[in-house]
Amino acid sequence: MLCFHVCAGEIFELKAELNSDKKEKKKEAVKKVIASMTVGKDVSALFPDVVNCMQTDNLELKKLVYLYLMNYAKSQPDMAIMAVNTFVKDCEDPNPLIRALAVRTMGCIRVDKITEYLCEPLRKCLKDEDPYVRKTAAVCVAKLHDINAQLVEDQGFLDTLKDLISDSNPMVVANAVAALSEIAESHPNSNLLDLNPQSINKLLTALNECTEWGQIFILDCLANYAPRDDRESQSICERVTPRLSHANSAVVLSAVKVLMKFMEMLPKDLDYYGTLLKKLAPPLVTLLSAEPELQYVALRNINLIVQKRPEILKHEMKVFFVKYNDPIYVKLEKLDIMIRLASQANIAQVLAELKEYATEVDVDFVRKAVRAIGRCAIKVEQSAERCVSTLLDLIQTKVNYVVQEAIVVIKDIFRKYPNKYESVIATLCENLDSLDEPEARAAMIWIVGEYAERIDNADELLESFLEGFHDESTQVQLQLLTAIVKLFLKKPTETQELVQQVLSLATQDSDNPDLRDRGYIYWRLLSTDPVAAKEVVLAEKPLISEETDLIEPTLLEELICHIGTLASVYHKPPSAFVEGSRGVMHKRLPARTGSLSTESPDVGTIAGGSGTETAPSIIPSQGDLLGDLLNLDLAPPTTTGPPPPTSGMQMGGMDLLGGGLDSLVGSPMPPRHASGLVPWHSSVDDLCPQVWLPAMKAKGLEISGTFARRAGVIQMELTLTNKAMSVMTDFAIQFNRNSFGLAPAGPLQVLSPLSPNQTIEVSLPLSTVGPVMKMEPLNNLQVAVKNNIDVFYFSCQYPISMLFVEDGKMERQVFLATWKDIPNENESQFQIKDCHLNSDAASNKLQASNIFTIAKRTVEGQDMLYMSIKLSNGIWVLAELRVQTGNPNYTVSTEDGWGTTGGAVDRCCCGAAHRLLPFSMSTLVLFDL
Repeated sequence: MLCFHVCAGEIFELKAELNSDKKEKKKEAVKKVIASMTVGKDVSALFPDVVNCMQTDNLELKKLVYLYLMNYAKSQPDMAIMAVNTFVKDCEDPNPLIRALAVRTMGCIRVDKITEYLCEPLRKCLKDEDPYVRKTAAVCVAKLHDINAQLVEDQGFLDTLKDLISDSNPMVVANAVAALSEIAESHPNSNLLDLNPQSINKLLTALNECTEWGQIFILDCLANYAPRDDRESQSICERVTPRLSHANSAVVLSAVKVLMKFMEMLPKDLDYYGTLLKKLAPPLVTLLSAEPELQYVALRNINLIVQKRPEILKHEMKVFFVKYNDPIYVKLEKLDIMIRLASQANIAQVLAELKEYATEVDVDFVRKAVRAIGRCAIKVEQSAERCVSTLLDLIQTKVNYVVQEAIVVIKDIFRKYPNKYESVIATLCENLDSLDEPEARAAMIWIVGEYAERIDNADELLESFLEGFHDESTQVQLQLLTAIVKLFLKKPTETQELVQQVLSLATQDSDNPDLRDRGYIYWRLLSTDPVAAKEVVLAEKPLISEETDLIEPTLLEELICHIGTLASVYHKPPSAFVEGSRGVMHKRLPARTGSLSTESPDVGTIAGGSGTETAPSIIPSQGDLLGDLLNLDLAPPTTTGPPPPTSGMQMGGMDLLGGGLDSLVGSPMPPRHASGLVPWHSSVDDLCPQVWLPAMKAKGLEISGTFARRAGVIQMELTLTNKAMSVMTDFAIQFNRNSFGLAPAGPLQVLSPLSPNQTIEVSLPLSTVGPVMKMEPLNNLQVAVKNNIDVFYFSCQYPISMLFVEDGKMERQVFLATWKDIPNENESQFQIKDCHLNSDAASNKLQASNIFTIAKRTVEGQDMLYMSIKLSNGIWVLAELRVQTGNPNYTVSTEDGWGTTGGAVDRCCCGAAHRLLPFSMSTLVLFDL
């Protein structure tokens, strides 16, 4: 803070006035002190004199003194203790305003030395008869917790704060919720706001009566509640809906957040669900009539809402049409939402608007408008021809930047609809000389190379670009190299000299490693196997999708939970921009009742597409894992046979693990059991994370982890540690084919950059529907992890017990018949030693790991438990466990019945199933018992 020293004479005069016997003179002196303090003058020398003025009944003077005290207490902590007695006295003053003022000031004085003296006054104020004092004291607890958390917990203030949620005054309730929420944010695992239906009912009752900011605190608290069922969700939504008509936009957005979250639990066929969708539209539209800054915040939030539930605003397109006096940031955001809402029903209206925007004077806006026309063509197939016609009209205007943007988007349209609109190429070639922007030049070169066989003078056109090859940007050079190689493969006799020239320029005369590497790849392909080169370079390319600009679904869910906050404006999770956010909990939308999926309705369906169509392959983005390697336009060669099975997670256009993983995995394999499995020790250490990838083998990235099964889902628990000096981003993961078809069920959720020396824990859900291949050992899993630095490979072993499914309890009659049908040679028997549990305890232990007891009988003092296990691939294991009282050694007999399950996936591991199944049983018994 900038300080100006007050001259000694002025200080002396103020000191004399502060000690005056006349109250008015004393008050005027304090005002002068505050005025000097406000403009940055240092008046700390007057601290004892100002503190003496606290002994007054005048509320105005007391406020001024407290203001001074808050400002200088930190720099004069020893003298601030002088004020403690006055605080204690003021907290018992008959006037509630003075009591509240005292407790508020106490919370603002951030001095450790005096906090312990303030506990008793604060405790009294929390139970004060006046609600104004109680609500002020509630906020003071949060401030005191920030200074000394342990003190607040020891003094029992948190419990008192929880009691205030049941207060009769709505403002006290709102402040108590605000204080607990603030404390909970700094201690995400503390479970301070332990909400239940009774407390939720109290909050909803207070919601109708408290101030607008109190309503926001309560609504934000409600958004963190997880309703028990859809009936409770509907009840809460009905009571929150009236907040949508509030005059304060922050209240409206907080209410929208609650409704968007709880709608996830409502069945879509419910009448109330449709009613709620209709009620959400008007308040969002009303927000767009505010000043531009508020409009922008509203539009950023609407952008998220439209991506999650476009049906809410599908009939409100006109609201997002741009006005002439809108600021550029509002215009661009409106344009983005228009594209998201575009459908077959409104595309004519949208295109007419966009064509108008393309004639505006604002260059950035015009560029975005032209690109928007291209996005409409890609999103709504029925409008593609009209969009292309509109783009051609814009090209005829000969406005340079309009022409260049139009060519860029027409290239994308060619990718989406191959062999459909190539008749416009002649028009594009006429504008070749006017292109001066790298992206437009690269797009035009791609078009010439891709359709070289249809352009008579394609070689001349590309040769004209080649003349200034070294002056071009890297993007243009790379595209030109690929285009000329394409041209050579299509017209080899006419362009041999041209391809030699470009390969020489790229490999011998260039310092760019990307360009040089691509040149060498092409050179070797062409010189060793031209047929392979043709299959690679001229392969059919994957279709591009209109969804490539959508926010990733998991991130979108988190942002929906943060509607009305900075996260919804930045479109980034709080952990990405809040300092010290390691403890921030990632919020998720609740799962829909009676459904396995929480996905929003298909945007394509609203755009007029059929819901039954197969989703097109999506072109990998520039940062995808080995996707579109070096932008080579690579794709797998087309084959006439059936496509190979693919895992549920694709990383770009190529397989991460293609063929070479075994030689790349450098970690030695643990010793194997006779069954072909890696033994798992009978100790709890098995569940402790193991280092799978040391930092020295992964350029500073260390990966450790373990496996768990929760609620029927296999989880891969990963701990990522950055031991390098640079930040790591863009994480992705892929598995090689394995014995049980394990594959990631979703992307690797590393939502914020991994800074040097930072460690994060990630839980990756796994599915068992990936491609299958027998591994040695059977439970071996080969993994590739990619980040912005490189791709790294490692292998690990998962416990077979992770594959035991919850519906593995066989019917008694079926069990008996199956046991009899399995040949005796399929039976295996072995001993388990030193297990000191009786049969009931053993049965309970095993059932926790999905090994179910079907029947029990006692023969000659032996308890015989008959058990069934079902693996994720449908293989059943039947077992008999013999337990004799007083004998710590068990006998296990297993019979494997894979022959009765059928199916290619089941049979793929059958060669080793006889060895696998008994061992898996023994492993689990040893482990659990």
